[in-house]
Amino acid sequence: MVAYPTRSPAQRGAAVVVARSTDGERLTTVVALEKSRFGAESLERPAVVRTETGRWRLYVSAATPGSKHWRIDALEAGDLAGLADGALRTVFPGDAHTGVKDPVIRRADGGWQAWVCCHPLDEPEEEDRMTTAYATSGDGLEWTWRGTALNPRPGTWDARGARLTVVLADGRAAYDGRATKEENLFERTGLAVADGRPGGFVAAGEDPVADVRYLDVVSLPGGGSRLYYEARLPDGSHELRTERHPAAQPR
Repeated sequence: MVAYPTRSPAQRGAAVVVARSTDGERLTTVVALEKSRFGAESLERPAVVRTETGRWRLYVSAATPGSKHWRIDALEAGDLAGLADGALRTVFPGDAHTGVKDPVIRRADGGWQAWVCCHPLDEPEEEDRMTTAYATSGDGLEWTWRGTALNPRPGTWDARGARLTVVLADGRAAYDGRATKEENLFERTGLAVADGRPGGFVAAGEDPVADVRYLDVVSLPGGGSRLYYEARLPDGSHELRTERHPAAQPR
């Protein structure tokens, strides 16, 4: 199962699609939710999670019309198709000072964890700046902020922003970064390591590791993993790509 946003030259963030796949490559659409469903100007990276009772929950990044503000809404249903009619609830509203989007959400240790991209709104035309905040929850709906999880680094390739996109099985994380405002939509991917704070990470290394963005990694039942990411095309648009990595062989 894969969830992703769609966009076109005429419409940015037009819809969020939830699709099934038996091999991780060929996708069959189950439901497509248009931005009008959320009263949003645009939709971006969603997250879909199975609850402890086996229900499906979809978290969607929604842009408030006529502003630079973002919030995160949630839908829940007993099956994926039912998300089309699920009750809508705002779970991360943001506020007048901060827009929130692009959640990474997972269940762990009897609770829920979230890493959320935060955009400060205090300076007009500078809203593309980004940090990642960490939050926890008992039910995945009511959340408590725990502080900043990942910061940009002045004078580096990620000076303008650091947006965590996946927490890896080995405890590291991958994140998007960019150096300048002009690199918005042209983020690259770097690695981060846990720094001892709850949910906290610090960048590892001085350079990005890939010229892609929104990297996610799925562990496969038979071993190995499948990567999903947005790759930039020559015209500046992006496409969703996947590749499979086999399990490491013992030496």
